[in-house]
Order: sequence, then structure tokens, then C-alpha cells
Amino acid sequence: MTELVEISILGKSYQVACKDEEMKSELLLAAHELNERMQKIRRSGSVVGQERIAVMTALNLCHELQTSKKNGTVSEGDELQILERMSEKINAILDE
Repeated sequence: MTELVEISILGKSYQVACKDEEMKSELLLAAHELNERMQKIRRSGSVVGQERIAVMTALNLCHELQTSKKNGTVSEGDELQILERMSEKINAILDE
């Protein structure tokens, strides 16, 4: 059964559909990390606007993923799944 989970990013609340309890804990952890990374970029003062902060955060995460793949800590199949989940989450947040 799908449940709506409320997350907070940069002080703004979002409701995200979540399929099960295990995914809920992963979603909450991902939202927390995303919020922390976006706040860090906002505090730097070099990026203004929530959408630009989200894009810079996504670029940083993708770069980290590519680096992990290059170092052999993430397989190509894992990379695609991670990118798809990240893309879905970012799109859901930006759509609101």
C-alpha cells in the first residue's frame, strides 16, 4: 500500500508517495541528506534560488556517483538504479 510521507527540504514541506516501510526509512534518510547538502550550498552564498540550489546539489551527487563508479565502489547497474531514484525524487520535489 502506498503511503504519503512528509519530508522537509530547505524549510519547505513536501509529501512524497512511498510504497513500503523499508522504502520510507530510505526516503527519510535521503531527504535528510538532500536537505543537509542543499543547506550547505545555500550557506556558501554562491548559489541563489531554491531551483539552482537543487540543480547544483544534483550535479554534485551525480559527480560523486561517477567517482564511486570509477573507483569500483558502485556497479553500472547500481548506478542506473540510483540515478533513476534520484531523478524521480528531484522531479517530485521540483514539481511542487
